[in-house]
Amino acid sequence: MESISNSDESYDVGYQPSPSSADHSLDSFAYCRTYSEASAFSDDHSCSEAASPLSWQGLKSPARAALSRLGMRQLKHGLDDEIMDLELELMKERFSRLLLGEDMSGSGKGVCTAVAISNAITNLYASVFGQQQRLEPLHHEKKLMWKREMNCLLSVCDYILEFSPSLQTLKDGTTLEVMASRPRSDIHINLPALKKLDALLLDVLDSFQETEFWYAEQGSMSGNSTRSGSFRKIVQPQPQRNEEKWWLPVPCVPLGGLSEKSKKHLRQKHDRASQIHKAAMAINSGILSEMQIPESYMSSLPKSGKAIVGDTIYRYMYNAEKFSPDHLLDSLNISSEHEALELADKVEASMHTWRRKMCVAHSKSSWDVVKDLVSDIDRNDKNHVLAARSDTLLFCLKQRYPELSQTTLDTSKIQYNKDVGQAVLESYSRVLEGLAFNIVAWIDDVLFVDKTMKSQE
Repeated sequence: MESISNSDESYDVGYQPSPSSADHSLDSFAYCRTYSEASAFSDDHSCSEAASPLSWQGLKSPARAALSRLGMRQLKHGLDDEIMDLELELMKERFSRLLLGEDMSGSGKGVCTAVAISNAITNLYASVFGQQQRLEPLHHEKKLMWKREMNCLLSVCDYILEFSPSLQTLKDGTTLEVMASRPRSDIHINLPALKKLDALLLDVLDSFQETEFWYAEQGSMSGNSTRSGSFRKIVQPQPQRNEEKWWLPVPCVPLGGLSEKSKKHLRQKHDRASQIHKAAMAINSGILSEMQIPESYMSSLPKSGKAIVGDTIYRYMYNAEKFSPDHLLDSLNISSEHEALELADKVEASMHTWRRKMCVAHSKSSWDVVKDLVSDIDRNDKNHVLAARSDTLLFCLKQRYPELSQTTLDTSKIQYNKDVGQAVLESYSRVLEGLAFNIVAWIDDVLFVDKTMKSQE
């Protein structure tokens, strides 16, 4: 992780304010703040860029130390005091929104801290990467904003601790057992890994500084496109792009196709982004599985799992001696992501219905008790078999459709979760998973165009 921290520092220290950013007036800052009220943190792309750090030289301690704690770096002399005050006010406003839980009335109707931080990370990702639709390095100011404000949001994890017994030796040689604080285990394991994945994804985008391919905007497409004075033919990568992804820019390649060196580079970055996607998805799934299932979700489940999944799926899951989830999914002929998500919701709901039936003899039905009791139930029990097969089917379905949206249960967990540490890890891994998936899709588009171009020769 030392390489990541060194990388972060080099980005911040090397920042030089652009002429346009140094000339911001009071009106421009007021305009940004007016349109930043929809989010707890940085959901306004233009506003966040206008508030890029110009310098913190004029601050006195402890204000300077506090901002350094948040990842700010001191720059050269010569900053206007009024702009400094405005940036401080903007920072105060953002953290006030977090503390108020997005309820600007202050009447206590806002969301809990965990949901507010989760929304802030999601909105920050949308502000920075929302317009990123092609393989190219992230804009320098956006990269600085992402690093700086993610450091602010992740800093809360520095104070989420747990106590563990440890031995302490006194000067006279006496050994005592005391309780020492340390970072909570899930944060200590997952947060450094997510920071590393974050840095790797930015490196992947930075590697496409100079490319043999380019992009043509979908709205301005014609039979030919020009680049550097010569004509290049545009090939649409996927037929469904006209309907489902018409807004995305179309990748273009030279008439002779990409060079072997360029294709090798694309495949290497494709493999790396795929590995990052799998790692982020695994972390996200693990965090979601540890979140407590809301009582509102459990109370809304029907009493019969068979009624949820239907007769066809139920008969196969119950009667098959050797259950094959792949065979079942093939027989269902799922034609769209919407159908896949609907099936995932049904399978997940039936799984928890059958698990609840396993523990029906017990008075308590909370998720923690259910997890403890599952290991004590007869493995040949009908409900246990069906729940286990539902779990396998759900896992196979998510593997087959990695772009699947969040299920109803996942959304409910995030909405009602009150664990701040879990909220940070879940939202951070979710946005990194989405970015990695997009990079893989963009590389696939370019490779598809290259293959199509050669097949037409």
